Amino acid sequence: MTTPHNGKVLIIIGDAAETLDTLYPYYRLQEDGFLPVVAAPEKRRYQMVMHEVKPGWTITKEWEGYTIDAQVSFADIREEEYVGIFFSGGRAPEYIREDQDLLRVTRWFFEKNLPVASVCHGVEIPARAGCVKGRRMATVAKCQFDLEVCGGIYVNEPCVVDGNLVSGRTFHDNGLYLGPWIQLLKAERARRDAHKA
Repeated sequence: MTTPHNGKVLIIIGDAAETLDTLYPYYRLQEDGFLPVVAAPEKRRYQMVMHEVKPGWTITKEWEGYTIDAQVSFADIREEEYVGIFFSGGRAPEYIREDQDLLRVTRWFFEKNLPVASVCHGVEIPARAGCVKGRRMATVAKCQFDLEVCGGIYVNEPCVVDGNLVSGRTFHDNGLYLGPWIQLLKAERARRDAHKA
């Protein structure tokens, strides 16, 4: 197990974050010795949701999912403590993307070329932060416009890797895009461990 400082990874959520988008990476990070830290507009409990296009429907249906506690508010994030950042999906990104502290944190990870991952509507945050221009990303089809209007390149694949940026379309891609992101996190952790030695 690595030291918490070198293994902390941010998971960005808000109310109505998608349950599988959030919990799969939360537990997957722990399997490789990382410490997931849930961050949100404020430090409190958040209601997650489940999203699926129900048979016969043309739009997404929403059910209540589990709840999750945010351990840190966006305003209190000290970026240098973390090796990477993950943007969960659901409806949360639509409203938290205007949070100035979150935009500052997002830009920092891109500027430092640290491991970034995004799934589904999570793309709305780096797009709003001005970090997707010329970058290839996967996202749910209905967010193609959000990505492209900000200069990004939409790719309809389960895993898209563009340098430090790894993305998937929806939670159905969890088993395909999380692995490559974890490898980037391991490399960054090893780099920091070597620097400390």
